[in-house]
Amino acid sequence: MEPERPSRLHWPQSRPLARLVALLRGLRNAGRALARRLTRRRRVPPGPYTVLVTGASVGVGLELTRLLLLTHHRLALTARASSLERFAAEGIVESDRVLFLPLDVTVPEEREAAVRAIEARWGGVDVLVNNAGVSYRAVAEHTPDVDMMIQLDANYLGPMALVRRVLPHMRSRHFGRIINVSSVGGMTAMPTMSAYSASKFALEGASESLWYEMRPWGVFVSLVRPGFINSDGFRKVRFTAQGAAALADPDDAYHHHYLNMGDLVGALMQLTFHSPADVAETIARLIEDTNPPLRVAGTWDAFAFDLLRRLLPARLYHRLLYAGLPRIWEWGGRPPS
Repeated sequence: MEPERPSRLHWPQSRPLARLVALLRGLRNAGRALARRLTRRRRVPPGPYTVLVTGASVGVGLELTRLLLLTHHRLALTARASSLERFAAEGIVESDRVLFLPLDVTVPEEREAAVRAIEARWGGVDVLVNNAGVSYRAVAEHTPDVDMMIQLDANYLGPMALVRRVLPHMRSRHFGRIINVSSVGGMTAMPTMSAYSASKFALEGASESLWYEMRPWGVFVSLVRPGFINSDGFRKVRFTAQGAAALADPDDAYHHHYLNMGDLVGALMQLTFHSPADVAETIARLIEDTNPPLRVAGTWDAFAFDLLRRLLPARLYHRLLYAGLPRIWEWGGRPPS
């Protein structure tokens, strides 16, 4: 008598087949997604776009302003109220496509007033360039809550509040560009810059999440990461009260942290061949790009740091950077004999 055959395969026997089917389905879905990606033509609304630039009166923001004035886009240029006069000093005047707005990104009322003025005149913001920010130099032990919050407000909370405010208009048009200016300090932290790096790390994390959320509406999010720029910007970096005291006191435990890092950063910023105009050109290209990437290196050293982080094991990467800190043997004082 012929033995009875099972009506169906049991799971232990069908597991290899199930895995093969799952693999084939995955390959099919990946192929379909790739084909749709290659054949789909994204509809990009023709310009001009309304571009909101924060911190537009100095540095990268000012260089970007000069580049955008050569285009046909409408420009909403913002700066703190006390800095608006810099535009006239640079020969930049208001016109039918140029609007000056006072804006401290940390003040909710000023953010709301600026966006409302743009909506009243041009309908809304198509491109947001979050360029304004502040930087403090202080070791973690010398960074009180108030100074920590100043940096978080200016570099993370304020920019993200502006993002939230302009997103409804971008979604309604199925088009938009959000360009957040980050830093090398947003990918790798340096001593005496812990609070600054914390604010930029936060901006990077939120921007990456936003990149996924906004793509269905054709709104692209990009992070521009400048490294060392040939300018005197390092002289404008602020110190916390304890940080300034430690720099001035050779007997302070952290004196060499501040002294040696200041010398290193100052030298690198004066020796590099990159200028604020180079970073501005990168931002200007992203505005016109039909498929801008999430992260873009603003300078060659930013690219190098990113490459090292990708290629080296984390432990080796951090040991290598530690060994390269300026006169590290002086830090922390000499151990007792």
